[in-house]
Amino acid sequence: MARDLNGAGSSAPVVDQNTRPGTVTRLLIFTIVLIIAAILFTLFRERLGDPFLLGMLGILAMIGVGYLFATAIGFVQIAPRSSSDDLSKAFVDTMRQGLLVTDAKGRVLYANRAYADMTGATSAADIKTVESLLSDVQDASPTIYRLASGLRNGRDGDGEFRMPKAIHPTGGEGARWYRLVARSFVSPGERQPLNAWQLADISAERAEQERFFLDLQKAIDHLDHAPAGFFAADPDGGVTYINATLAEWLGVDLANFTPGSLTLREIVAGDGMALIRSVKADPGTTRNAVIDLDLATTTGEALPVRFMHRVSATRDGVPAASRTIVLNRTQGEDSSADLRASEVRFTRFFNSTPMAIAGVDAQGRILRTNAPFLLLFATVVDRDAVDRKLRFDSVIHERDRPALQAAFEKARQRQADIAPIDTVLPNNEERHMRVYVSAVADLGEGEEGAEEAAIVYVVETTEQKALENQMAQSQKMQAVGQLAGGIAHDFNNVLTAIIMASDLLLTNHRPSDPSFPDIMNIKQNANRAASLVRQLLAFSRKQTLRPQVLNLTDVLADLRMLLARLVGNKVKLQIDHGRDLWPVRADIGQFEQVIVNLVVNARDAMAGGGELTVRTLNVQADDADSYGYRELVPADYVVVEVQDTGSGIAPEIMKKIFEPFFTTKGVGEGTGLGLSMVYGIIKQTGGYIFCDSEVGKGTVFRIFLPRHVAEVQPAPAEDTAAPSEIAPVAPVAVQQDLSGTATVLLVEDEDAVRMGGMRVLTSRGYTVHEASSGVEALEIFEQLDGKIDIVVSDVVMPEMDGPTLLGELRKRQPDIKFVFVSGYAEDAFARNLPADAQFGFLPKPFSLKQLASTVKEVLEGAPANK
Repeated sequence: MARDLNGAGSSAPVVDQNTRPGTVTRLLIFTIVLIIAAILFTLFRERLGDPFLLGMLGILAMIGVGYLFATAIGFVQIAPRSSSDDLSKAFVDTMRQGLLVTDAKGRVLYANRAYADMTGATSAADIKTVESLLSDVQDASPTIYRLASGLRNGRDGDGEFRMPKAIHPTGGEGARWYRLVARSFVSPGERQPLNAWQLADISAERAEQERFFLDLQKAIDHLDHAPAGFFAADPDGGVTYINATLAEWLGVDLANFTPGSLTLREIVAGDGMALIRSVKADPGTTRNAVIDLDLATTTGEALPVRFMHRVSATRDGVPAASRTIVLNRTQGEDSSADLRASEVRFTRFFNSTPMAIAGVDAQGRILRTNAPFLLLFATVVDRDAVDRKLRFDSVIHERDRPALQAAFEKARQRQADIAPIDTVLPNNEERHMRVYVSAVADLGEGEEGAEEAAIVYVVETTEQKALENQMAQSQKMQAVGQLAGGIAHDFNNVLTAIIMASDLLLTNHRPSDPSFPDIMNIKQNANRAASLVRQLLAFSRKQTLRPQVLNLTDVLADLRMLLARLVGNKVKLQIDHGRDLWPVRADIGQFEQVIVNLVVNARDAMAGGGELTVRTLNVQADDADSYGYRELVPADYVVVEVQDTGSGIAPEIMKKIFEPFFTTKGVGEGTGLGLSMVYGIIKQTGGYIFCDSEVGKGTVFRIFLPRHVAEVQPAPAEDTAAPSEIAPVAPVAVQQDLSGTATVLLVEDEDAVRMGGMRVLTSRGYTVHEASSGVEALEIFEQLDGKIDIVVSDVVMPEMDGPTLLGELRKRQPDIKFVFVSGYAEDAFARNLPADAQFGFLPKPFSLKQLASTVKEVLEGAPANK
């Protein structure tokens, strides 16, 4: 029993100033005063008389009032200590940890016996605060200072420190560990908070921890030097522990290894992860599996191993951590080296082939599979399915199962020629595959179906099918485009002749002439036909475009009012502009036509009303793949989305929406050239267009236009002109004089167009020589000794086309002025010309005024196209 410093039991506190001093003493004094007063009153009543009696009564009354007041304010307390106070005090007094309570000024109010024993105090006068006792000790002072500072700022805290010896020699020998807890509290009847310091000797606890740690280190050492590898992994495949043996096999540096820094995907070679993932435990259970696979070392070499793999799952079915013993299959007894090497080669071949392989019995049940098979049929087959002998026909589509059964029957008959089967997954018809069935030797004796009756090889052909469909669609669109372009070219010649003939007639007829309206009607219908031809040329990507750098935010803002009128009041139109859109290069007129066409189609799909959203955004090259479009080449794009909430497009119609003359509208409501024109314009601009739709939920068209990056131009020379000369006043527009006296060589294989052009230019004062082909034009050029001021030539001609003619003429006269006339886009032939070739361009069909104006501009040296 500990020493009794206060003459009480060992649990008595050394210092306890919690009760108010003097309360009992005051009560005794007050009682004695009353007794003395009563005695004096009895002895001197007769001698001193009534005045003295009255005085004494007054004094007693004053004493009584004072006592009542002192009782009311708590200065005098008579009530006995409650049982709960006694219980709390007894608990604190008998604590094994030392407890010290001080006030805000650091005065000791309470210290229990354990604190005195730990600090070596023999009396109340020897009790010291924690700060005064340990603040000078180097090992403890940082912790003491931190806790004391926290208490002054109203924060509780705790800490541990180690001392080379005990605070007091009675505390034991050797180094000691202490835990110190400091907190503040408010005691009833006190205004200032008090501080409580709890000091405990935790040396035994630390010794136990050290012993446990040493035991753990021994266990880890035994595991590290075991002849087998071992690792633990979390549910996501992160390796949380790897022993030294496996680390040495793989070349992993354990000094730099941290849990989760290495994943199974990094150390498992080939498709071995499919074998590992196929092992799944039922909820609340564990499952063991033996897996033969290859691991990849840090040098890239393959290490054949055998996994003793254990997985577990929670009661909710959530996968838990796994534990795996790894056996090195290259090590073993010499007598089994050949057999072991043979097994390793077969396992590596079986699991590393890019083809899925499965062995099936005579009833078509799966007996064993390789890793690619489990990877391909991950949603249908796992190791449980193999264990319960799942039928192979359950992993292919129902419509192809009779063909598979016929193939199995041929395999059982050991026929060699078994045709492959093209099929899809039963739960995903977008995944295509080709199945090969190969016969094996007859079944051995024993249980029926115990060995393979056939080997099934499966190759996924999803990418191949997609490429085949894409190629077929591309070839179909290209063929239709070539047909449309050829028709448009010939029809352009006809329209050019009609329009020019109409212009000639209009010049000879006044508006009052009865024939004038009929001639105007002919010209207007010819212009309508020309518009259809332009749509065909747009689809065939041979339309004449005038691209320029555009900001789509400005273009759509200008179109907003037009689009609002087109959709009407039933459809809610919303345009979402992307922030900081990149510039694009496109023909503004054609792009506006694309948007108008898509918006009108969306409106027609929402006959009962709905929402139409036109959205723009930037898409970086890294994000292009997230859209899942196979044809989309990764690059920086500006995307325009036209999304509606209409009826949607059926899958069988989706494949035809961009074909010319295909329409779902009624007779007279559409030509079927709208989306084909949109497709051609976007393709000719260098972009892509895709459509996603779901019947009953709406459609979204996405246009991907390449980001335009401006070429760096050299800095212009510094302009020294006067400010008034920098911005001259624009000249007043005057009517252009289209007449001239130059000599023109007109080359055109279409007689009607050539004759019309001759009449137009001759009527304007030009001297015109005509040729029906490039060869004839060269002969005329030689006959005139090169005295030709300008050549106007068609592009597509027999014998010699226009670009070839330009090349031949430049050999004879390098500065020859030249104008190409064509119904195709300028880019369709300009790429075949020399880089420095200068020429004008006039698209078909054209009017008389357009022909005369172009010739005049080129003759006067106006900027020509390149």
